[in-house]
Parts: sequence; structure tokens; C-alpha cells
Amino acid sequence: MLSRKQLQRYSRQIMLPQIGEAGQEKLGAARVLVIGLGGLGSPAALYLAAAGIGELHLVDGDKVEVSNLQRQVLYKTNHREKDKAQVAAQQLTAANPEIRIYAHCRMADEGWLTELLSQQSFDLVLDCTDNLKIRHSINRACRAQRVPVIMASVRGFSGQLVSFDFRLQSSPCYACLFPPTATQSDLPEVDNCSTVGVIGPALGVMGSTQALEAIKILVGLPVSSLNKLQLFEAGSLEWRALTLSGSSTCPVCG
Repeated sequence: MLSRKQLQRYSRQIMLPQIGEAGQEKLGAARVLVIGLGGLGSPAALYLAAAGIGELHLVDGDKVEVSNLQRQVLYKTNHREKDKAQVAAQQLTAANPEIRIYAHCRMADEGWLTELLSQQSFDLVLDCTDNLKIRHSINRACRAQRVPVIMASVRGFSGQLVSFDFRLQSSPCYACLFPPTATQSDLPEVDNCSTVGVIGPALGVMGSTQALEAIKILVGLPVSSLNKLQLFEAGSLEWRALTLSGSSTCPVCG
């Protein structure tokens, strides 16, 4: 049962028929892992914390740099050289002290991630990284542990979003869409923010959409990005969707 304080804090959300008190209780009981606290993870984590997700785990091994501040809205100038995950946890705790937040100041390598997902029961993972090797590791670990995942990326003015519900045996996976190659497995993603640039508000759109899809998954609403590659063009404000299907030759789920 929700407390009086919770009813007041989440009142505008609870009054929605799609959420209600039952949905808010589901959010309060949820445990979500956010990997990457940069331009995507910042808005995603902010909205999840504000929505009342009961437990957030934040994973990032980087420190705040001046060049981050154009788009990573969790951080301020005085946070330079501090651990992103720790600063993010402090900022989100200040925003909503009623939820539990844990900082993991490290990169999410596959071995560590698989161990974490096998030892703790997570309802959902958000992939907010910009590294292709880590993204494939997240895909494999979430698939193996049957944890749903929401993935997003932005390059320049162009964004991508896709979700997979690995609780379903029939679900396709990220490797069906973008098969890993020997080159990709050995090298970090080449076209990231530091090499091609990115417009900050596009990251805000995609990170916020990740949070929206997360809330919908957790309360049991239809998810528009499930097994669909949603493509966003910030220059024209246009969305396109491509339906995905599993690949029989996929090295992860085929």
C-alpha cells in the first residue's frame, strides 16, 4: 500500500488510468539496472528516479569531463574528475530520497554483468552506452539471464531505440539485428560522440523515451519499441519503425 507521502509525490502519475495505485506499486517494487550515465543515461535515470522506481543500480566507469556537460544533464561544472556513477547516485538521491540507489563505478564487462544479473533479480536493464562491444555483452548477458533490455543510441542528429523482452523464449536479440563480427568484438564502437559529434537534445529525447518504455514494461503496458527498431531524426522530427524478426543464424539466440 502506498504511503500518504507517496500518494502526494506521484499523484499526477497515479491519476492516469494506465498507471493508478497498482501501477505505482509495481514501479516501487521494481529493480532496474542502468548501464552508462552519459547523454542517454542522465535523462533516463532522472525520469526513472522521479517516477518512483524502487531500486536503481547505476553503472559507469568514467569520470565527469568538461566536454560531457553539453549533453549529460546530471552533472555540473564542479563535478569534474568525479566518478559519474557516484555523482549520478547523489544527484538522484537528492531528487528522490525515498528510493534506493546504488552506484557501480566500473565498466560493465560481460563476466561482471553476468554475475550481477545471476545473483540479483532485476526486472529490466537499460543500455545507455556508446560502445558496441559492451552493447553485445549486455545483449548476451540479458538474453542468458532472461532480463528485458531497452537499448538506445544517438549519432549526430539520428537516434535509434529497440527493446527485447528476453523473458520470452521466442524473442529476437540485438545480434539478430547487428551481428557481431571479429572486428566489432575486438574494438570499441568507432562512431561515437567523441568522433562524430552529437546534438544534446536528441540524447534527451532518446533517453527520455527509454525511461518511458521502461515504465510501460514495468506496469504491463504495450511497448512500441518491442522487437522494433525505432529511428528518430532530430533534424526533421520524424520517427520511423522497422519490425524485427529473429535470425536462424544468430550466434546468440539462433
